[in-house]
Amino acid sequence: MFIQTEPTPNPEVLKFLPGREVMGEGARDFRDSLDAEDSPLATDIFQITGVERVYFGPEFLTVEKQPDADWAHLKAPVLAAIMDHFTSGRPLFTAAQEDAQHEAGDYEGDAAQIVAEIKDLLDSRIRPAVAQDGGDILFSRYEADTGVVWLNMRGACSGCPSSTATLKSGVESMLKHYVPEVTRVEQTL
Repeated sequence: MFIQTEPTPNPEVLKFLPGREVMGEGARDFRDSLDAEDSPLATDIFQITGVERVYFGPEFLTVEKQPDADWAHLKAPVLAAIMDHFTSGRPLFTAAQEDAQHEAGDYEGDAAQIVAEIKDLLDSRIRPAVAQDGGDILFSRYEADTGVVWLNMRGACSGCPSSTATLKSGVESMLKHYVPEVTRVEQTL
């Protein structure tokens, strides 16, 4: 098994491509070892000293290191954990799990149409580009009275120094262009 690695715009995060499906559909963000209890692979990665966060994407995973850790010491153990997991045939999750993604909620009338347009743009144009850098961006909510869209950055994008610029100059500009009701884009924490 050959696992490729790619740097991300976030120097604390490295993207790992195992050459096979990881989540397939959906994604999962593990903020700490407690979040990882239902995933043998995430649990194994968190046992490596210096690992801060783990994210599973459709065909990749990202690992965030602690600021004082060094990739020169972390990369090999993380690669070994990924290889061991996929060659063992163990499941990605031990129990039935659901993506923790926050749902949009129920919108009615014009707001429902606006939310549908926002989600379509996110899914068709924005999320594929963000996934190239090992991250994800999810719809959180839309405030119809103010025109503010709240988005959740995950994976390599969470905590990335350039994520605010990406959110404001890229995502906000595109949403405002295609959905004139959008006045501003903010990041949920």
